[in-house]
Amino acid sequence: MANQHSAEPQRDLTGYGRVRPVADWPGQANVAINFVINFEEGAEYGLLEGDDHAEAALSDIAPGPYQQGRRFLNMESLYEYGGRVGFWRILQCFRERELSFTVNAVGRALEINPAGANAIGQAVSDGIADVQSHGWRWIDYAPVSENIEREHIARCVEIIAQTTGNRPVGWYTGRPSINTRRLVIEEGGFLYDSDAYNDDLPYWTTDFESPHLIVPYGLDTNDSRMARNQGFDHAEDFFIYMRDAFDTLYEEGRNGQAGLMSVGLHCRLVGRPARIAGLTKFLDYVMERDKVWITKRNDIARHWISTHPYME
Repeated sequence: MANQHSAEPQRDLTGYGRVRPVADWPGQANVAINFVINFEEGAEYGLLEGDDHAEAALSDIAPGPYQQGRRFLNMESLYEYGGRVGFWRILQCFRERELSFTVNAVGRALEINPAGANAIGQAVSDGIADVQSHGWRWIDYAPVSENIEREHIARCVEIIAQTTGNRPVGWYTGRPSINTRRLVIEEGGFLYDSDAYNDDLPYWTTDFESPHLIVPYGLDTNDSRMARNQGFDHAEDFFIYMRDAFDTLYEEGRNGQAGLMSVGLHCRLVGRPARIAGLTKFLDYVMERDKVWITKRNDIARHWISTHPYME
């Protein structure tokens, strides 16, 4: 691992290299898999939230330039579907199968959707879910000032703690700034962050002096590719890609190189009737396999800290 201390995250193109650590997942699982429900709806860009433009990303409208100075009612409506319908449909898929999952919760989305927030809190209380902080707003933090981003991190932590009764220990912005990781570390109380896509296993970084754990996320194994013109046109496309990724990791695990698979889910995307079949088919496929650890993100971090503590 790179260990250069700086004010910004450093690149590391070497990582573990050819000799990768033995994950030693519980039950000697061949693969660990974490399903992540992104709870974002209502926190995206919009004039009603004080922004000067509307949202333009991750919907059934083809991505394009931001619409400046006016509301984009079609976009607002597509996002509303996630909070009104999609979230509940996805939640039911996991509830009826009694499968663990993680919620990437945007603070503002929790604040304005108390029914959804209460359901997330109940899932945490029931032990089937944990919550990873996903920022105060679902926006690009690259142009946001350091002071405002610091304030937003604290606000997100506060509302997740209020909603679930537990302070979040994981962070994922999704659209981070150059300051995000440093600010998360400065906030304190976090075991890890997931603003990285560069490995199939957790790893340690010391870019900001103290050891900090990264639990990488996945954008290829992610229903964001179901958004208009993004790659997954049908539910079967989603299922096939997830199945192939899982099968590869599972076989590698049989040969002693167990990895981690993250599956990202968005309420306004896979929560649609024509798409949910891809998710349910994959859930049932995974459940038919043995030596699979279907788990929460916090548990992955705690396992790695216990079995692979930072070494100088």
